[in-house]
Amino acid sequence: MSDTLRKILAPTIFIVGILALWEWAVWYNQLPDYRMASPSDLIPRYIRFWDLFLIKSWETLWRTVAGLGLAVVFGTLIGMIMGFSRFAREGLYPILVGFNAIPKATVVPIVALMFVGQHDFNTVLIAFLISFFPIAVSVSIGLSTLEPEYRDILRSLGASNFTIFWKIALPKTLPEFFGALKVAVTLAFIGTNLMEIVSPHGRGLGDLFDSGRISADYPLMFAVLFALAALGILLFYAIVFLERIFAGWAERSPG
Repeated sequence: MSDTLRKILAPTIFIVGILALWEWAVWYNQLPDYRMASPSDLIPRYIRFWDLFLIKSWETLWRTVAGLGLAVVFGTLIGMIMGFSRFAREGLYPILVGFNAIPKATVVPIVALMFVGQHDFNTVLIAFLISFFPIAVSVSIGLSTLEPEYRDILRSLGASNFTIFWKIALPKTLPEFFGALKVAVTLAFIGTNLMEIVSPHGRGLGDLFDSGRISADYPLMFAVLFALAALGILLFYAIVFLERIFAGWAERSPG
């Protein structure tokens, strides 16, 4: 079996198996849809609200990507500062750890109240705040563990910190960076969805989920969760695609 075919078949088989097991469990236990919706209960909701799913999926996706993009930019910059300066690393690390330890569900209502009516800004901001930490840490660790011999040689040749980062540190940290980016993708979706649900001016899939909750349409709520999972998988594999382009040399086959 070719490697490409295996990579397609393996997740497909597992996903179909899990859905079949879920369907059987709901049928076997005779669970009503207000307790546990089965996969077959979701199909009518996708057919009935297909236009809403398309519109709101796009709203959620672009805000998540925007927040993640900001997280990459600022996380990389903060990671560079921490990686090149021990003083900055020792000063910023406790602050970043402390902020990351705060449950973001408590931050979302505060941001929503601070910027009332600015839903796009609020959602992108939360997606950024919740996802930049692993990126900053991965870049910082990659730079701080850079062999001093490389750094000294480049500095003796007149290279700036940015040149050292671009030529030596960035290639070295790419595997860790993409690993952190995969984690940041899921975190960004969590932040986006939280704001869409909590904000009184919420839009996107989170707003559709809240509509299902208010109307007690539990199959619709489950359908939204599946849509969010699909978007997360889509964006995750987009990161995997970029990883193979820029850091494919680091991939090791388990056999």
